Amino acid sequence: MTKNLDKDGFRSIVDNYQLFYIDLWGVIHNGINLHKDAINVLKEIKKKGKEYILLTNAPRPNDVVKSFLKKMGMAKEIREHVFTSGQASLNYLKKNLSNKTFFHVGPPRDFDLFNDFVKMKSGNIDEGEYILCTGLFEKFDKDLNYYKKLFEKNLDKEMICTNPDLIVDRGNKRELCAGSVAMVFEKMGGKVTYFGKPYPEVYNLSIINKGKKTLSVGDNLNTDIKGANLLNYDTLIISNGIHKKEIENKGIEETARSYETICNYIQSELKW
Repeated sequence: MTKNLDKDGFRSIVDNYQLFYIDLWGVIHNGINLHKDAINVLKEIKKKGKEYILLTNAPRPNDVVKSFLKKMGMAKEIREHVFTSGQASLNYLKKNLSNKTFFHVGPPRDFDLFNDFVKMKSGNIDEGEYILCTGLFEKFDKDLNYYKKLFEKNLDKEMICTNPDLIVDRGNKRELCAGSVAMVFEKMGGKVTYFGKPYPEVYNLSIINKGKKTLSVGDNLNTDIKGANLLNYDTLIISNGIHKKEIENKGIEETARSYETICNYIQSELKW
């Protein structure tokens, strides 16, 4: 049974845990503004002497996301807790693929992910040895059929996906993410290597977590909650995120089951 924390607040469970994985987009901010109540929760967690990681499926290195959060008004002591799927991807690329040519699928703003080996970037997908997917092209950010045509002759290549998220809400606008493109590639028979939630590696790379009682907080059942379930962490779903309408229509129990996930707690917004 999922316990609702809207009345008692996050304070009612904080002492039960040593470590918190907290999603950024959808929990701490909406892509445009910080959520003040959520920022207050982070401050209170610190006062309690607990650890937290702001774990995000952003397809960019840690420093780039920290700069974005700085512009949004997030304090330095909070930004230092950020770890991104882009950073996990970059570590892997540098170690294993930095000397191989690749074709980039995603917007120009994601180029900072491969600045160190940009000379290996090919402008022709047929000439790339692997495909690096960080998102969607700006001209084709709503048309997944475009990517079916793009990939049909290159299914023998590995795709590296730096953001497993399918969708994200930027303010009130819903946008497709890299995970949606990777799903197209995978359904066509291609092989995809993912970095980010729900895959365990990104959790383990972000902080020493062994033996710590852990809670994962997020708004995405496919990534935040499923990833925590795979690692046997307790979970808190923020209901005013991407599943808001589903939860309003079906309730959290039925909605969670439909994604084959388990939620220990639910809260409309992260509040102390």
